[in-house]
Amino acid sequence: MIRNVLGSVVALAGVASAVLSPFRDWYAGRAGQDYRVEDLFGGITAAESGVLVSLLLPFLAAALLVIVGVVLRSRLVVALAGLVVLGFTILWMVRQGQAAGSLVVAGDGSGLQVGVVNALAGGVLMLIGALLMSGRGRGRRSRRERAPVEPYAAPGPDQVDTWPPTQEPGMSVQTSPWPEPEVDPYTGPDPHDPRTRSYPQAPPTETDPRDPVHPPHRPPQG
Repeated sequence: MIRNVLGSVVALAGVASAVLSPFRDWYAGRAGQDYRVEDLFGGITAAESGVLVSLLLPFLAAALLVIVGVVLRSRLVVALAGLVVLGFTILWMVRQGQAAGSLVVAGDGSGLQVGVVNALAGGVLMLIGALLMSGRGRGRRSRRERAPVEPYAAPGPDQVDTWPPTQEPGMSVQTSPWPEPEVDPYTGPDPHDPRTRSYPQAPPTETDPRDPVHPPHRPPQG
């Protein structure tokens, strides 16, 4: 989250620098908004340009890409915007060098000026912002979601295996892996015990070898 915020701030700073650059001087006192976009492909001329068809146009497109990339947290989109700014700036430098014979940097304003620096810096900041962003991280979450979850951890060699399994601390009362045997139901006083010999006894029952629960049915009388 912090990386996304930091990368977004750096990328937006690059957008501000790139969009501001066409309104500043680029070469020999000529502002970037005076260069037409079509001159970058056919050769730079002295013809004036409108603002919306000047170098500002690709930079506005790059700014839109950065906004979309920040909202979607997409490093690829932000990096693409930086490449657009750098690509058009370098293409302008090539065309300007062909038109002037060479590119120079002079302190009297007869060569490259601050507008070019703003454009190059803006493109580099966009690339740095894309590198700083961590992206959406969907792959890491999906790997965590697909990881098997063990309901109970396996006991260590120094721990007694208990039944039923429990996650409570300490040892279980029942340490046998098998269930405890059931206690026989009460069948009356013991006739051999002198303390209970005088208690009344239940009358003896006849032993029936048949199933007492599901006795066979007698055939109907004909």
